[in-house]
Amino acid sequence: MTQATDIRRVGHRPLLPADPLNTALSLAAGGLPVLPLRAGKLPFGNCPACARNACGGRPNMRTPGRCACPAPCHGWAAATTDPHTLNSPAWERAWRDAATVAYHPGGAGLTVVDLDSTDAIAWARTTLPATRTVPTTRGEHWIYLGTMPSANAVRPGVDVKSLMAYARWLSPGEGVTAPLTAVVRSLVAKQASKPPRAAQSLTAPVPGVRGACPHRTPTYLARGLAMAVQRITEARSEIHATVYRTFLAVLSTHGGCGCLTEAHVARLFTAAQAKGESARHCTDAWTNARTRLGL
Repeated sequence: MTQATDIRRVGHRPLLPADPLNTALSLAAGGLPVLPLRAGKLPFGNCPACARNACGGRPNMRTPGRCACPAPCHGWAAATTDPHTLNSPAWERAWRDAATVAYHPGGAGLTVVDLDSTDAIAWARTTLPATRTVPTTRGEHWIYLGTMPSANAVRPGVDVKSLMAYARWLSPGEGVTAPLTAVVRSLVAKQASKPPRAAQSLTAPVPGVRGACPHRTPTYLARGLAMAVQRITEARSEIHATVYRTFLAVLSTHGGCGCLTEAHVARLFTAAQAKGESARHCTDAWTNARTRLGL
């Protein structure tokens, strides 16, 4: 279990720091895994070697993945507390171009409920446990001790950022950081229980027929899909990497003969979304797997 960072002791920087690297080093020294953000609150894009996730990606910031790239690639998964990495030549240009600093809440044992409007704040004050709050440009971040899956738009103006997500560093905030409760966890649980819209499973094209089908019976495909769904469903960590590898395995076996239908793809996407993956991440993983296989 990840030990939670005491955010009261992490940094003493104002909103939108003018010295992102020094801010990042201060936060990292306090145990907060950090990464640079460019203008628009966006992470830096992958380097050429990692373009289109060709390297396989970094499963998480605690466990090194197959990627050996030293640059701040892969968004939230690049977050680190290592001062040598933060000061490395590979990160130098990113810090020069950085607009601000972000951190990986899940890597610090934290969850951020991002309230993006006055209505969302009013709802939180009557619904969620009181906790440490950080003012943002449009609302507030409510910070809790503990980790959970991340999800956007769990209700109007409310996002949850914890595992596999990043949040902007703005200030230590005020108040006592409360532990996660069932009320907060239910925000994502309710969203995961909703059936995905049909359009979410149709955004990735199904490969066309490239030859005679080598499978003797439909049972072979059915068994392969069931095993793929089970692999995704039973994943306890490295969800994004597991989804990508599973999609790659399915396509390498069934992608070249035209066996896969939109219903099959929808089944895989549904399993991935139930584990917290967004429709966009599913589509990206599917597209990257097809590209790697030349489909």
